[in-house]
Amino acid sequence: MSAANPGNDHRLGANEAPPAIISMFLGDQLADILREVVAGIVEALDLALRVLRIAFLSSAVLELFSALGVTISPDLLIQALTHRSFSHEHPGTSNYERLEFLGDAVLELVSTETLFTLHPDMTEGQLAKMRAKAVSEEALSAIARDKLHVGPFILLGHGEAESGGAEKSSILCDIVESLIGATFIQHGIDEARRVVHHLVDDTLAEVATEGPALDWKTSLTVKAHEMGLPDPHYQTSVAGPEYALEFTARAILGDGGEVIGVGTGSSKRKAQLAAAEMGWKALDSRKGEMGGKQNGKTHKSHHRSHRKSNGGTQDAAQGK
Repeated sequence: MSAANPGNDHRLGANEAPPAIISMFLGDQLADILREVVAGIVEALDLALRVLRIAFLSSAVLELFSALGVTISPDLLIQALTHRSFSHEHPGTSNYERLEFLGDAVLELVSTETLFTLHPDMTEGQLAKMRAKAVSEEALSAIARDKLHVGPFILLGHGEAESGGAEKSSILCDIVESLIGATFIQHGIDEARRVVHHLVDDTLAEVATEGPALDWKTSLTVKAHEMGLPDPHYQTSVAGPEYALEFTARAILGDGGEVIGVGTGSSKRKAQLAAAEMGWKALDSRKGEMGGKQNGKTHKSHHRSHRKSNGGTQDAAQGK
């Protein structure tokens, strides 16, 4: 530009914002469009990089397949590991919820037929309690942590990742079911059945010996009746975003009575079961203390009677 026209000489300063530069050359409307395109590219790159994390951990993926007992195609695997918080941040990305729905049904079927076969003398109620315990959030999240070590592979939104979502029992439980669902989609029911046995048979064997833990709510009610206490009931509240709801339940004895247990979970039922477990243990401890006091009173009473009896015998021997 000519020195004679200093007004037209626009030199770009070192600190001038890129949007201002874009607007100067293209105009505001075109600048807005370009900014949207750039933002879309950045978002797509973020998605690609986070998904490719799985590919770069190829040896670890093979370990995951080994622990699962089956291989799954890349597309199905990524979907099975994608939490809805991630798909919420990346519209159009499929998450694991449909696979989880399917895997839950397969898991329940195989667990039911296994228990039915192994325990021919058990009632329907006993079998149902054992199945509920074996496929509970607690049991499945333990499988995800201890057998599959799947936490590092889960695709989470930024907020969920920062809050420790990869270690949340509710998410880990869902992942186990979604992987079972993905196995069914790719390999069919026979292979899915084999994977379920591979993952859950140990748990199915353990639950047969767990007593009150099979159904904490029923066990708490029975315990309250044994102690002459009113029936427990539950108050439940919910908090958190739609994709990560957390329920809190309180187990209460009678109307307006004592809170004997508090539990949290990803569903109302899970929170109430946790509260019932805490409540049962509290009453069981209280019953033990009462029993100890009663035994102490009985022992003292017996000691006094023994002393009186001995005293009477001694008096008679002395001719008193």
